[in-house]
Amino acid sequence: MDFGISTFVTDEGIRPDVLGEAAEERGFASLFLAEHSHIPASRETPYPSGGELPRIYYRTLDPFVALTAAAVNTSELVLGTGVVLLIQRDLIHTAKEVASLDLVSRGRFAFGVGAGWNREEMANHGTDPKTRGALLNEQIAALKAIWTQEQAEFHGKHIDFDPIFAWPKPVQTPHPPILVGGASDAALKRLIEHGDGWIPNPAVSPDQVRDIRQRLADAGRGDMPSQLFGGPADADAIKQYADAGLDHYGFMLPTLPEAETLALLDEYARLAAAHRAE
Repeated sequence: MDFGISTFVTDEGIRPDVLGEAAEERGFASLFLAEHSHIPASRETPYPSGGELPRIYYRTLDPFVALTAAAVNTSELVLGTGVVLLIQRDLIHTAKEVASLDLVSRGRFAFGVGAGWNREEMANHGTDPKTRGALLNEQIAALKAIWTQEQAEFHGKHIDFDPIFAWPKPVQTPHPPILVGGASDAALKRLIEHGDGWIPNPAVSPDQVRDIRQRLADAGRGDMPSQLFGGPADADAIKQYADAGLDHYGFMLPTLPEAETLALLDEYARLAAAHRAE
């Protein structure tokens, strides 16, 4: 099992360029960043984990800007989103951002996407929460067309455009891997039909990982890679997810100043090394 770092990069923590370099130096395989465009002041949707919404949600940097900074100081680290809220984004601009980052990083980008949970945040972008799943499915299909066709067009219920030229194309062929978040029946259907990998969070238990991997195998997608975004720094949890068949474990790194972050990265590197030695 590989190990990576999952985190929220904000204006109050370590810089993304420093973080990327430090993660690669310590042998981590990836750096995945979360996204929120904003948090509505009138939000009523409860935080999925309960309690107050953490401060980091209010202050996230744009993941494409932050990952570009990390790309400059690294050469092997996989740079990913965990997850981009694609339903809140302009599709054509996002296609260009993904392709540009894949080019700048020399083919090291992994595109994690999800349907989101903050209904007020969606509404501010003009997205209907009731149809966000269907929208996301069409967006993924349309992105693939933009990345792989010289003149791309798409005609769906939610996404519709006539032939367009759009460069650059991604370095990776046919395109960067699309990692689908979620564990609902709708998310699993999306994963099977549109995904190149699965990116659950710790709300998905090891038993659920085992069950979903079996369901993927039954659907002929048994080779689908899976990676956890935001796993605890706990040896027992690592072992349970590894035994469940998880391919990649992303430690949840708190958003802290540089010195404290580097100390935590050292601790996580020791945990990863101990697991590999077993």
